[in-house]
Amino acid sequence: MNLLIADQSDVVRKVAKRILTGMNFEVSEARNAPDAIAYCMKGLPQFLIVEAAMDGALELIQFVRTIPGNERTRIYYCIVEADLRKMMAGRRAGANDFLMKPFDRKTLNAVFNGLATPAEAPAGRQIAAQ
Repeated sequence: MNLLIADQSDVVRKVAKRILTGMNFEVSEARNAPDAIAYCMKGLPQFLIVEAAMDGALELIQFVRTIPGNERTRIYYCIVEADLRKMMAGRRAGANDFLMKPFDRKTLNAVFNGLATPAEAPAGRQIAAQ
């Protein structure tokens, strides 16, 4: 399963990528809305995390919702506080759900655990349980 993180913060993207890669996601990063749009034009991710404070965040979500096949992309609008106005704007733009920031391993585990499947072993080989 592939996931795109669109967040202005290098640290947030790096931490989230490390955690989510450990959960078997193929994680890509975008530092701004134009980079995320360019990525999505090549192919939609199954999951998209969009930082609400990023310039063009709502436009990014709206753009993704215009691409054929977008219904397979689950969009998480990443907010710092439970601000009803921001949440409604994100929902109207097309976000499926919200993710509170700052997030940590526990939060990402609660939201994404079990959604990515481990890579399959080549025929005739088994992956040892860890």
